[in-house]
Order: sequence, then C-alpha cells, then structure tokens
Amino acid sequence: MNNKSQDHDSNKFSLLVIVLDTNPSQRIVRQNPQLLTQFLDAIIAFGNAHLMQCSQNKLAVLSCHHHATDFLYPMPGKQLDVRQVDGQYEVFSLVEKTVKQRLSHIITNAPKLNAPCESILAGSMAMALCYISRIQRNAAAGVKMHSRILVVTGSNECASQYMTYMNVFFTAQKLGITIDVCALDKTMSLLQQGCDITGGQYLRLTQLDGLLQYLLWVFLPDPQMRQKLVLPPATKVDYRAACFCHRELIDIGYVCSVCLSIFCKFSPICTTCHTVFKIPGPIPGKPKKKKKV
Repeated sequence: MNNKSQDHDSNKFSLLVIVLDTNPSQRIVRQNPQLLTQFLDAIIAFGNAHLMQCSQNKLAVLSCHHHATDFLYPMPGKQLDVRQVDGQYEVFSLVEKTVKQRLSHIITNAPKLNAPCESILAGSMAMALCYISRIQRNAAAGVKMHSRILVVTGSNECASQYMTYMNVFFTAQKLGITIDVCALDKTMSLLQQGCDITGGQYLRLTQLDGLLQYLLWVFLPDPQMRQKLVLPPATKVDYRAACFCHRELIDIGYVCSVCLSIFCKFSPICTTCHTVFKIPGPIPGKPKKKKKV
C-alpha cells in the first residue's frame, strides 16, 4: 500500500511560479524602501514552504521591474554551489542565496529613473506561462504537473497592458493554470478578473507586516484543497473594461474592430493600430407618400 502511494506521488508534482514586483516606483516602496527586503524574505520563506510540501515540487521566482523581467530562481545557466549551513536543507539555502544575489545584481544594473514608471506585470506573467509550458513539455511521460502563478505587487494596473492581460488570462484558463494575486496597495480590477477567470484567489492586504502569514494561509494550499478551508470571502469582480484613452473603467464605449482597443469617445482613427474608420452618414429618411386627391 505504501509503495503504491509513493509511486502515485512520484507521478505528479506542483510547479509554483512567483512574479514579484520589484519596481522601485511602487508607492509603498518609495515611502519605505526597507519593505522590499521584508517582502523578499517572505517570498523566500513561502517558496521554501512550497518545496517542503513534496520533494517533487518545483519553484520559480521572477522579478518584474520597470524595464525588464528576470529570473531570480532558478538562475539561468550554472547554479550556485551551496553547502549545508547549520543543518539547513541545501535546496532552501540555494533558493535564498540565489534570489538575493540575483535581485541585488538586477537592482544595481537597472537604469536610473527620473520619474515613476509602470511595472510590466503583463509581460512577466506571459513569461511565466512560457516557462510553465517549457517545463510541461520537458516532463517525463506519464508525469502529471499542476501549475499556478502567484503575483505579488504593489503597483497600479495600467490600461495600456489591457490586451496582454486578457491574452494571459485566457491562455492560462485554456492551459488549466491558476493565477493568484496578492495586492499590496490598491485594488486591481484587471488582475481580479484574471483570478476569477482562472479560478484563482485574489487578496488585497491591509497589513503589510502579516504578508508571510497571509501567503501561507491563503496561497500555499493548492486550489483543490482551498475548497475545504475557510478563506477570506471573495469580493465582487468588476468586469468593466478600461478605456485606452483615459485609462478609466467605463460601462459603455467604442471598440476597434481590428485590434479590439476600447475608447470612451468615438474617434475616426484608432490610436492603437492607426486604422481609419469611415464615418457613417446620416440615415436617409423614407420618402413621404403623396396623398391621392
């Protein structure tokens, strides 16, 4: 019986891809730069807790910046040589040292900002999907993989990335990949839509000091296990779209038939794909019938 359960466990594993927003333009990071170190420690502890659940589990951590997306773990190319320290599991030491070393290198070499810039969260999530697809393709035959993406960010959502967000959400839904979001600052309606579409969990933190506790409570259990737990109640999802001109949520608008860009006011030229539309003329009225004398 034990051999059968061990064989069953060896034929499946869970892949967790964490997208961490490390953009210094985040409001909470600008006000208190030390919070980034606190967030990083919580992410490392959370990632190690995921690896500790099963020896077959895999972990990847991506850094989302204002100019690029980079892997914090695993390191591209040759991995670091890490020895066991104070009885700590070698994999845990490898995750901690690799993530901190990679993030230090990224921040040091990042271009300086003259003004706050938006984070390329949608592109980072797309890279996470590509990584999951590659791991799935290279998995051995008969091995089942459960994948999910966790986004931890304090940035504001940007309507200019709307189409990329939608492509990521529906691709993840088709591939059976769950998207979870932990918002550290403001409510993010677009990412909330992605969680609802893919069956993930959306949580906006009110106390940043309890980040690790929330991660372990809400996001560590897999989606199947969450149905048996008492989790924060789901909030109503705002499915309004954001216009591309003013970046505001609208109820009624105009949609470009070529690139599906959304505008709150009619424009004869689409500012996204530069398609020119013909302005319809007035509808001709019906000729009046002459009365017979």
